Amino acid sequence: MAEKGWAAGARRRRAAQRPGWGFTLGTLLLLPPVRALSRREWSGVEKIPETGGCIVVLNHVSHLDPIMTGDLLWSRGRLPRYLAKKALFTTPVVGAFLRNARQIPVERLSTHAADAYSAAVAAVEAGELLAVYPEGTLTRDPDLWPMRGKSGAARIALATRAPVIPVGHWGAHTTLPPYSAVPRLWPRGRIAMKVGDPVDLADLYDREPTREVVDEATDRIMAAVVAIVEELRQAEAPPERYDPHRSGVKEIGNPTKQKRTRRKKDRA
Repeated sequence: MAEKGWAAGARRRRAAQRPGWGFTLGTLLLLPPVRALSRREWSGVEKIPETGGCIVVLNHVSHLDPIMTGDLLWSRGRLPRYLAKKALFTTPVVGAFLRNARQIPVERLSTHAADAYSAAVAAVEAGELLAVYPEGTLTRDPDLWPMRGKSGAARIALATRAPVIPVGHWGAHTTLPPYSAVPRLWPRGRIAMKVGDPVDLADLYDREPTREVVDEATDRIMAAVVAIVEELRQAEAPPERYDPHRSGVKEIGNPTKQKRTRRKKDRA
């Protein structure tokens, strides 16, 4: 009976949000094959607020992640707003879907990234759920551990004082490897997702948002996500999170392709 009541409540919340044709068509086209290709194991879903502005932060290992995350959040009756790279919005068909679904474009590594920050703050203050990958891109860590986080999620959280809900997941890469466009059809992958308790940032709210304060908030957010991933992987993450800049790896684009390009130049 409780499960039926929970599901009915989620349906009511979804209907009230008017998702639009982009989100509706996307769920109809993408969720069935993802569910067919993988076994989902979710826990802690009840920790996602049913209403009100909040920020859900997640690790990023596969291009499958937003679909998988959307499935989790949609099951709770929440329509997620994602921060997505601006290039996707200029892609035929995909761009139309994203714009109609009211996702937020980010022009990474540019001064225009502030526009995305303003839009994200406005969305949270309007009572919406914002889904953020604090790493900013697929992890570059060789073992797919969460890498060093960027400050966006922390700055939005400090500006809005909205709950920050950490979500860790593991297994999406076995169905769709990083930077691959071809899913593995067999064996059927297992995707585990766990929702954690809100990250405690209360002691930082009334402090000036200096670099030190924002870094502290970012570190707490990433630590919460990493702890969940460690639990799911039953392994311990490296003591220091991977930093692409220090490792000489570009922060955007396919790092594997970049390595191949460098090798060709060296041979020439």
